[in-house]
Amino acid sequence: MSKKHLVAAACIVIFLGVLTSCSQKSMQLDPTKPLTITLWHNYGSQMQSQMDELIDEFNLTVGREEGVIISVTAVSAMKDQEEQLAMIADGVPGAGRIPDIVTVYPRTAARLAEEGLIVSLDDLFSNEELAAYVPQFVEEGRLSDGKLYVFPIAKSTEMLFVNQTLFDRFSAATGASVEKLSTFEGIAETANLYYDWTDSLTPKIENDGKTFFMADSWGNISLVGMTQMGEPFVTPEGLKTDKPQYERIWQALIPQALSGSYAVIDGYSSELSLTGDIVCSTGSTAGVTFYGDTITYPDNSSEKVEYNILPYPVFRNAEKVALQRGAGMVIAKSEPAKEYAAALFLKWLSATEQNLRFISSTGYLPVTIEAYENISSLIQTEENPNIHKMHETAQLMKAEYTFITAPNFDGYDDLFKEYEEDLKTAMLEGRQRVQSGDTVQHISLTLFDDFSD
Repeated sequence: MSKKHLVAAACIVIFLGVLTSCSQKSMQLDPTKPLTITLWHNYGSQMQSQMDELIDEFNLTVGREEGVIISVTAVSAMKDQEEQLAMIADGVPGAGRIPDIVTVYPRTAARLAEEGLIVSLDDLFSNEELAAYVPQFVEEGRLSDGKLYVFPIAKSTEMLFVNQTLFDRFSAATGASVEKLSTFEGIAETANLYYDWTDSLTPKIENDGKTFFMADSWGNISLVGMTQMGEPFVTPEGLKTDKPQYERIWQALIPQALSGSYAVIDGYSSELSLTGDIVCSTGSTAGVTFYGDTITYPDNSSEKVEYNILPYPVFRNAEKVALQRGAGMVIAKSEPAKEYAAALFLKWLSATEQNLRFISSTGYLPVTIEAYENISSLIQTEENPNIHKMHETAQLMKAEYTFITAPNFDGYDDLFKEYEEDLKTAMLEGRQRVQSGDTVQHISLTLFDDFSD
């Protein structure tokens, strides 16, 4: 073949490649023969209702015009969903097939991509379309090969939830300042003061002070705190508990848990907040709706309360860093028309108007730049004051904080889960030893030696 013919052939190949790429991003479907796109998701409660409404609307409008029907075939907890996907990826007999769209975390997407079960979204979204979304949310969905697989739908971060009614009562008696809650060291100092104050209210009963603070994830404080101080906490080589920065984290958490000023339970902090057993807690913004406007005490008496929602605490003189969370959606590898149809739905669902409706009554954050930067002004109908406060704090954090995501390497989940369990066990067993007569300082030092080996 002559050089001229080779060049011509190459041009044809390139041209066909461009056509194929374009056909994935813009394709004509047949409305008279609609494609059914199956969807699995993990959104429950209010978000499930919103998702159902949005899917119905899509099917009756854009879906009907384009020839696409979205069919939800499973709604389950993320843990159960990921176990099912793992069986599919492993080829377990009877595990079934991956749905056309499914919510996953990047670590699960990496496993699915490795098996060739999901497609790169770079082939389905143009650069102009992707530019409409918060860049860090999009980048989180890129895997080790640099390709985008996980599309953002809703995100969350962590904040500090404060029962302002209880805190004001405590502050009036002791002079405690809410400003001190901006740092973890300040929370520790305030928690000790709260324990002593509540203990003094019943002078005939010794050591019956109340807990002040709880974290939904003690491990997240370690992960984020180390990053705030300029060091990674979890790497493929293991946990960096031998670093001096980790000792600072330890001193802000463990002595208070041993003394009884921090609460340690297997559930979520909102459970203790609803009974007045804690004053403040760190947790995901996704849980904001679980903080009501009433607390009920053990004697069944109740009290109306107000909450203050503050930015995620920072260790003193450290950088403002918080954790970015939230699963996204992936598209299964199938025929080009179904992949295109699935992408069409994701584009519609994540567009500003629909995205705001989806997250408006929740603690999640929208994913388009337009919605993310103007969420407080765009959401006008939500009546829950805590959601409005959360959105205002999110705007503040967006301007001042750097957001990180959890590491994404093989074995991370098991390593982090084991650390969290070991830390809680140490807190609970250490508290029992203190109640049996040992000193907080001795137990804390003993436990720290075990963790820092």
